[in-house]
Amino acid sequence: MIGFTLFPKIKNAVEWMAGHSDAVIQFGWNVVAAIILLFVGKAISRLLSRGLEKLLLKRKVDITIVQFFTALVRYITLAFFVVAALGRVGIETSSIIAVIGAAGLAVGLALQGSLSNFAAGVLLVSLRPFRAGEVVQIGAMTGKVEKVHIFSTTLLTGDSKEVVIPNGKIIADNIINYSRHPFRRIDLVIGVGYQSRIADVKRVINQLIEKDSRIDRQRGVTVRLGELGASSLNFYVRVWVRNAEYWNTYYDLLENIKEALDANHIDLPYPQMDIRVENVTAPAHPQLQLVD
Repeated sequence: MIGFTLFPKIKNAVEWMAGHSDAVIQFGWNVVAAIILLFVGKAISRLLSRGLEKLLLKRKVDITIVQFFTALVRYITLAFFVVAALGRVGIETSSIIAVIGAAGLAVGLALQGSLSNFAAGVLLVSLRPFRAGEVVQIGAMTGKVEKVHIFSTTLLTGDSKEVVIPNGKIIADNIINYSRHPFRRIDLVIGVGYQSRIADVKRVINQLIEKDSRIDRQRGVTVRLGELGASSLNFYVRVWVRNAEYWNTYYDLLENIKEALDANHIDLPYPQMDIRVENVTAPAHPQLQLVD
């Protein structure tokens, strides 16, 4: 009684709790339930992020994209359970949700370009038109894919230049993937003189192709006269090789065709123009008159 006399506020609080025991017990249970929700939310967010990380790594997604999406899933899940816990203890959550929505709208308007690049990055990860290590052409740029970031993609060109391209630009442009399929076709146009026999040219080129073990003849070989040019007969040569051997085979085949045509006395013409001069009477020059 002495403590209650000295501290009347404590006495009033105890009396109020004694008179509202049901409400106090209910509030206590709500607090316990909110704490349980927070622990459960933390565990679920961890499980979801780890499951997503394993799934993305199994699909060989770039590690930067994996880290971003796992963190995004974890924080969204935690935010959901925090709002639920606040609602459990009687706090009005509609105003909190409205504030979060307004803040999200403001951030979205401020980062409209970045969000479009982010959305394009999500599409690139989902559609997977290319992977890290593949050689692609995006617009006018050609190079090997180094990294696929959240907002941009990094290419390494053949002369070791690092090119960073926004994902929004990539998804809106043409993407040519040179590494996706194991075989690639070599297309050559070989021009010879008009005096050359078609059968001789085809025989010489076909003999070279037969000797090259890198060429896959099961996919078909084309050596045909394709065009009657202004000063040459243009033969189309098309063969299939493995992707890793494309450029070496391309250069070797071109050099060997030149040497073989020279050895068989088949001319490789160069652009020329024939000028025909007919007998034309020269105009008479007027006589010059000397003036004193």
